[in-house]
Amino acid sequence: MTITRSSEESLVAERLERLAELYEQGQASELMTRTLDKLMLYEADVSRAQLSQLRTDLAQFEQQYGLESAEFYRRFRGGETDDRMDHVEWASLFQMAQNLEKRIALLTAEEDA
Repeated sequence: MTITRSSEESLVAERLERLAELYEQGQASELMTRTLDKLMLYEADVSRAQLSQLRTDLAQFEQQYGLESAEFYRRFRGGETDDRMDHVEWASLFQMAQNLEKRIALLTAEEDA
């Protein structure tokens, strides 16, 4: 049987709900907690490495066009730039960086508290 992406995501969501229930009932083991902590840290580290590379790529566009990425993206979204391939790529990289920043914030929320 082939599992589709959406059914795989549903299975994972169900498992996470069961895991949350175990924690709410005080029945999670120390091993479960350590494993989750390590997983979250690993994912955050991978995301930070990806974000670092994206920031390097964004800096090249910023230098080339003399404009910060956030300002470029505001103009791009407002239709104030053309749709040349460089601009589409720059906008895509900026969106990816924003998504990674949000992901890192979620993964490290407990660290920051």
